[in-house]
This record gives sequence, structure tokens and C-alpha cells, in this order.
Amino acid sequence: MATRDSQITNARPEGPSGATSAGGKVSRGRVVIDDVRPSVDRGAYPVKRVVGERVCVEADIFTDGHDRIGCVLRYRQVGEAAWRETRLKESWNDLWLAEFTPSGVGEWEYSVEAWVDPFITWAHDLERRIEAGQDIETDLKIGAKIVRDAAAEADAELGRALEAWAGRMESGGAARERGLAAIGEELRELMWRGATRRFAVESETLPLWVDRPLALFSAWYEMFPRSAASEPGRHGTLRDVIDHLPYVEEMGFDVLYLPPIHPIGRQARKGKNNTERAVPGDVGSPWAIGGPEGGHKAIHPDLGTMADFDALVTAAKERGIEIALDIAFQCSPDHPYVREHPEWFRHRPDGSIQYAENPPKKYQDIYPFDFECEDHHALWEELKSVFLFWIERGVTVFRVDNPHTKPFVFWDWVIGQVRAEHPEAIFLSEAFTQPKKMYRLAKGGFTQSYTYFAWRDNPADLREYMEELSTSPVCDEMRPNFWPNTPDILTDYLRDGGRPGAMARVALAATLSSSYGIYGPVYELCDFTQRPGAEENIDSEKYEIRHWDRDQRWSLRHFIGLLNRIRREHPALQQYRNIAFHACDNPAHIAYSKRSADGRDVVLCVVNTDPHEEHWGAVHLDLDEMGLTADEAFVAHDLVTDGRHHWRGADQFVGLGPGGCHIMHIESADRSERSFDAFA
Repeated sequence: MATRDSQITNARPEGPSGATSAGGKVSRGRVVIDDVRPSVDRGAYPVKRVVGERVCVEADIFTDGHDRIGCVLRYRQVGEAAWRETRLKESWNDLWLAEFTPSGVGEWEYSVEAWVDPFITWAHDLERRIEAGQDIETDLKIGAKIVRDAAAEADAELGRALEAWAGRMESGGAARERGLAAIGEELRELMWRGATRRFAVESETLPLWVDRPLALFSAWYEMFPRSAASEPGRHGTLRDVIDHLPYVEEMGFDVLYLPPIHPIGRQARKGKNNTERAVPGDVGSPWAIGGPEGGHKAIHPDLGTMADFDALVTAAKERGIEIALDIAFQCSPDHPYVREHPEWFRHRPDGSIQYAENPPKKYQDIYPFDFECEDHHALWEELKSVFLFWIERGVTVFRVDNPHTKPFVFWDWVIGQVRAEHPEAIFLSEAFTQPKKMYRLAKGGFTQSYTYFAWRDNPADLREYMEELSTSPVCDEMRPNFWPNTPDILTDYLRDGGRPGAMARVALAATLSSSYGIYGPVYELCDFTQRPGAEENIDSEKYEIRHWDRDQRWSLRHFIGLLNRIRREHPALQQYRNIAFHACDNPAHIAYSKRSADGRDVVLCVVNTDPHEEHWGAVHLDLDEMGLTADEAFVAHDLVTDGRHHWRGADQFVGLGPGGCHIMHIESADRSERSFDAFA
């Protein structure tokens, strides 16, 4: 039915006769489709969304002259035979908009198709002739022919309806009444269904990867299993971790992330506080993977057995918690790979294997793989099998250690291979490196990414960084996961800010981003003593077993649990691209709001980023961003204190103690309400 020319978006004209298709045929498509968005590097990589999340597509579409255009957005899940379609609507300045909502996990694709539409053009012109009082009899005959041409190519039922309309247009009453009927909605809809799309032009087809909802909205809790024992002096086990699941569930986390659980090497083992030489009893770093007991597919014998691990995964799922495992592609000198495949590693001139270095730092307990070795095919396949092994044991969430130190092409390949079999898999990139490297890893398939959030501790920097992450092109290629601390990161802000600083940072992490995580119980217990000369904890669990009293009265467990409950109850906080910032007179304050996709849920957050002093000041709300009018009364329900404050207008006065926060649900109020309290 449609006559679609093979014109590619932005194709360059060849020769005086106009645009030429790839096959050399002259294209008669007059429409230009320019810059279809969203796209990542013009379709080189897929845009990211989750099931049920709207994909809002826009494009600049125009043609020569004054003819009118018909446009559709075409989309489907890869593997479906038929395309689904929805109309684009013209906005302004040749900008056209449409949206669709993917319903399944996996690969999707979409494109835009446009054509000069003779009926829309005719109806547009006829409406103006009627308004001007001109004679339209000849125009009605022209329109009737357009309708009959469409009827000739339509199915039988639609063809009969269009023929009937053509007859009504030619006779049967005053011309003006016939014309008004012809440009009404009924015939417009029939003609849309019967549009021949002659010389239609189609944009390039753009890829979309759709994840399950956990990829967008998640709360992660990190803990070392070997420190999970209920009494001091004992090596924790996976069974001990099962006993801690109620604690993790109480705080509202849905992902429990475990650092490497594999055997730990003995050669060149690091001692406490990263000392170069271990002494008897030192347990070493879990990231020095591999020993006589096995490697990346084995469990440290002191942690338990594979049956214990299976029991942990099952028990966690019963509480709505997913286990995330650390994937660190490196080996201790004792790893079986070193003995069985020495060709997978780089060697020094003396023949010894090169350990890892980041000058001046040396990691004598770790051997990096040589991803470019002669036997790289076998190496890559083996590393892929590590993911598949743990997926078979029920794990589909992975935190990947230092991916920026391995080739991008490897991650492109291995993530693509794993997702082809298991599209539900989620990969968190732990890459603290240059932004372009972080974005490239995200483009290549990583589901979520660590960020620089830990070091953005003043309102101006936070706003600038969040605006970068929440707008195109970054928001279409990378999903941020905000961590205020990790086993490798203890910032000066947390060191100096103590409990108030920890409250501010976790509130910011949980409400700025839709995914966040903490390394506990260091975080909720505010154990923020730095190792001299390093931005990390002294007596770090990376090198020794710790025993934690999780019931200390200053613990933030209940505050963190409240934050996670608020996040679950408010869809506005389950996105990050929907953020809007509001001006604050006090430079210690940061204010921002989020609205849910349907506009029904609005949450306003105000945080005092100073962990030492109380601060007061005016906040100037952008009421349009919050879906409010200038004279509308509304209630700011503080979800932290349960206080309700009656407001009207954009300018409000707020006060917050050190590190304090307001997380306020904006509720409608009776417009007759005349009592408005200042918010304190």
C-alpha cells in the first residue's frame, strides 16, 4: 500500500536531480527527518529504558513548500514480525513528538516515518478558504478525488466508507456544510487509516535496550560475609549472612551486594591496613582471587559451601532481596588459571608474571589478565562462563570491579553474549575514571554506573553534576548509582561531618538518584576514621575481619529504613531524569523536586549540606515544575517528621539543623484555606 523510498536520514544529495538512495535510484521523498531523539551516538549504541518506562521520541521533520506532513513512530521488540505505530504530533518549529512504552525485557528498535500527506494538506487549505468565505466547490471535487484514490487502495470495509464520503463531498447540501463535515474528525480518522504514504521517508532504525525495573530503581547494601559472625573472634559464614537478612530487609534494601566470596591467595597476601607483608592470621584481600581450593567459580571454605550459598540466595529472594556478586577479573598468584593457563597473563623479561600496578601503587597479590594474548578467544570464553556459572545459581545482579582497566571491546562482547541468554542480568560498573571512559562503558552495555557523587558535597557542584546526569545525551546512555561511601572511599566530608554529615549524604543519594547504595555497617554506624594518608577506613574490612555491634544507639538504621520506605511509596523518587532544581538564598541549602510520569506524585526535597551548623533561608519554588499555579494553596507534608505545612506561592522560608533534610510530599489543599504557616 505504501510507497516508501529508501532515503536515509540526512542523506546527502547526489547530482542535480536530488537525493539518491543507496541503490542509485532517485528518491522522490520530499520530507526531511532530522535528528531523531533519543539516540546514543546516532544509533551506534542502544538507548536505555526499563519495562513500563515511557520512551519520549522527538524529531525535526519538515518539507519544502507549504504542504502538510503525516508522521508515525514505528517500534517493536526485536524478533517481532510486525511494527507497532503511533502518530507523531507537531509541537513548534518543525519539532514532532510521540512516545511509546516497552512492555518486555530485551532488544527493541524504533524509527520515524514521514510523508507529504495530500489529504491533510487539502483539509488545512480548505479550512482557511472556508474562514475567508471563498467558493470551495472546486476544492470539494479535488478533495473527493483524494478520498477516492485512498479508497481504491484500502480494504473493502474502509474503501466503502471512503467512497461514501467522497459522494457526500461532491453533492448533498450547501458547499460550506459539506466542507465543514469533510474537515471534521470522522473523515480525518478514516483518511489516516487509509493514508497511502506515497514516497514515504524513513529515518534510520535506532536501538533500545529495555531492562527490568530494578535497573532503574534500586537500593544496595554492601557487607563482607566474613564479618557477619554474631560473636567476635570467629570467621563469618554465608549462614551468618542469612541471619542478617532481616536487618537488611528492615532497612528497606532490595540488593545485598557481597564482595568476592572466592578462595583468597596466600602468596604475596596483604596484611592489615594494606601492609605489604601479612603475618600469621591475616585473612588477605577478597579481591586477590584464587587458591588451591579453586577460583572464580569456588567459594572460600571458611564462608561455607555451595549449598550454603544456594540457601542464601533462596532466603534473600523470599524477603524480596537479590544477591549481587562482585566480578573481579584478576587472579592471585595461587589461582588455578595461573598454573593451567600462564599464557593468559603478561610476563616480565625474566619470565615471571607481571603483578598489577598503578604507579606508585603496587598490588603484588594480584595478576591482571592479558586480554590481548594470543589465546584471547579461550580467555574471553572462560570469563563469560564465570557470569553464566553464577546465573545458573540464581544470581543475575553483578557489580563489576574496575572495568575501565579492561578493554571496552571485551565488555561489549561479554555483556552482549550474556544478555543474549539472560536479558534479565544487571551489571554495575565500578569505574572511577575519566567521564568519557565511564560513559563508554555504559554505552557498551553496563546497566548502572558508580559516579563522582561521593566527592560532590556542596549544592552548586551537586546541581551541576545532577543536571549533567539527568539530561541528554548522558541520561540515555548511563544510569547513575549514588554511593556516599565504599570500602575504597571515605571522603573528608564524612570523616569531618560525622552523623549529621552521614544523614545528609544518604538523604541526597536516596532522593537525587533513583538507585543508590551504602557500604555498611560502616555507614549506618558512622565508623568514619580514615587511615592516615588514604581516603579510606582505617582497619578496613578489605584486609581483616571486623565485628560490628549493629544495635548502637547512634545507628542510622531507622533513618535509612524511613528513606527507603519513602522511596517505595512515592513513584516520583523512582526516576532520576525528572529532577528540577529550585533557587535557594542560603548557599548551604539545596532544593529540588521530582514529579511522577503521570503528574500525580510530587516530592520536594530541601537539604542542609552543612553538617556543623543550622541554616535558614528562602527557597524560591518553580511552581510550573511542580504542577502548581501561582495562587494555588498546597500542603507540604514532611515525610521525615510527619508535619504538614500550608503554603501558597513560590517563596517559602525554611530552616534546617546540621545535615538536616525535608522530604515533602506536595498535596493539594482546599482553595478556600486561608491559614498558611511558615515552615520551620
